Amino acid sequence: MKNQVPSILLLGIYLVTSGCATSRGPTVGLARADRVPPTALRRLRELPAEVREKLMALNPEQVTESEIKNLLSRMPAPRIISINGGLLPIKSSMTSFARFLIGMGYPEESIRNPGDGTYTFGYSDTCDQIAGAVAWYYEREGLRPMIVGHSLGGIQTVRVLHRLAGDPKKDLRVWNPMTGSEEPRCEIVDPLTGAICPVVGLRLPYATAALAGGVGRIIPSEWDMSSKLRKIPDSVEEFTGFQKGLDILGGDYLGYGAANDYYSTGLARVRNVRLPSGGPHSTIPYTETLLKSPDALDWVDNYKPMDGERDGLDTNQDFGSKSARILWVADVWHSLKRYWVLELQRLIRAGF
Repeated sequence: MKNQVPSILLLGIYLVTSGCATSRGPTVGLARADRVPPTALRRLRELPAEVREKLMALNPEQVTESEIKNLLSRMPAPRIISINGGLLPIKSSMTSFARFLIGMGYPEESIRNPGDGTYTFGYSDTCDQIAGAVAWYYEREGLRPMIVGHSLGGIQTVRVLHRLAGDPKKDLRVWNPMTGSEEPRCEIVDPLTGAICPVVGLRLPYATAALAGGVGRIIPSEWDMSSKLRKIPDSVEEFTGFQKGLDILGGDYLGYGAANDYYSTGLARVRNVRLPSGGPHSTIPYTETLLKSPDALDWVDNYKPMDGERDGLDTNQDFGSKSARILWVADVWHSLKRYWVLELQRLIRAGF
């Protein structure tokens, strides 16, 4: 019996400290108990039948300004995880994009970090933190998050997709943005089914990367993505990659040629969109000022992407040096609106 005591103690220590190597059922339950209501699921359950019918009647391919103002802006929305580029913690570009979305009617609480109020993740935030936050938001809110990355943030976006599509045996812990720390678990309770599932294996509805590559590839911290940057795994349903010519910072071979094209490694739908070459690399996400441009907003509101690659703005519309950012934000905004509707309809069909 004496010889068994050390073994029993070691086993106990292993079970306590091994984290994701064992079942975390009770820990998951405690994590769910501290949610801050109302969640998206509760809010949908409380909606009158006529409102739910209006949501189901929306056409996700053509969401109008009026539908956002009079209906969607009062509904829960998928969490938007923006990832800015740059070696320094400069977040002004994607913060501008976040304010554009809020000005267009997207709920601010679905963009801001609930812990510190920031609008975007930065270059210093690790891949595991962002992927873990994706799981935390999904479990908490019931709507699958969407990721928007620019420059080095675009590389990080693709890295997160590969991490979510990785080996489920490798630890990937839930990361809590409220506390700014990871939780001692690698599973969440799926809000739709109630089943316990690992963080690895979650599938997002939409992700996008703009101007990712070029000089960014030479940074040692990005070398792990050298052969994987253009490969999009099945951890996302739809991915859009943006490229533009004369872009040494984010374009391979100055942004020209097939080396800049993303492609699916499985079932993910992948689109490649070429932006006009005018306009600096760094200014693409600075879109908040477009809220004061009626002509630009009208074009953005009525934008319809082509099936496949779009080579530029309509020939009868020229916004000069702003053309690249207007096409970028129009295409991204169209996709965000689309999956906003599709995610709400998905929950309603599931009985919420």
